Amino acid sequence: MLSITKEQISLLPPVEYPGKIHVVDTVSGVRDVVTYLSKCDAVGFDTETRPTFTKGKSHKVALLQLSTDEECFLVRLNKTGMPKVMQKFLEASEPIKVGLSVKDDFHSICKVCEGFNPEGFVELQDYVKQFDISDMSLQKVYGIIFGHRISKSQRLSNWEAEELSAPQQRYASIDAWACLKIYRYLVAGNFNPETWRFEDFELVAEKSGETE
Repeated sequence: MLSITKEQISLLPPVEYPGKIHVVDTVSGVRDVVTYLSKCDAVGFDTETRPTFTKGKSHKVALLQLSTDEECFLVRLNKTGMPKVMQKFLEASEPIKVGLSVKDDFHSICKVCEGFNPEGFVELQDYVKQFDISDMSLQKVYGIIFGHRISKSQRLSNWEAEELSAPQQRYASIDAWACLKIYRYLVAGNFNPETWRFEDFELVAEKSGETE
């Protein structure tokens, strides 16, 4: 089974998000997003919740990220709530929604969406096992497949801030986009676990001068 250490991840070059980012904070905007994404075959999926540092206190899910190959939509649920049109989208069998540790996301959404019944989801933690990948975090799975490091520096930032900062927007977009990218790469048969070697990534980074 393939695995990668935190030390190895630290040697990898960082991921740069290549697409467009759209921040959506109105119900009408959510409708437009659903109309657009409903025409896709698959989308990347993730959520963010404001962290709490007080025992026994929790916050509601603040952000829903939905990504195509070229752009990501950051739906600010703390401002829009969960519109029925978005709930129906997440409960539809199509398009496919690809995420990692989606049960945690579902648990968060259930707190703001009564009777939530998600359908059409691919759980990457299960999907990658058939490719002999034992790691379960998005950062490690992405590192194994693509040899780049997803930064987690914004994970504990305030997702309920009045305005999302540029670093927050990039971080949130990368998480959803990376899920879709991993899925498409594996479905296309581009990853061969039998020939995988971490040393190959080190050599590429050294030759390109990307190692930090």
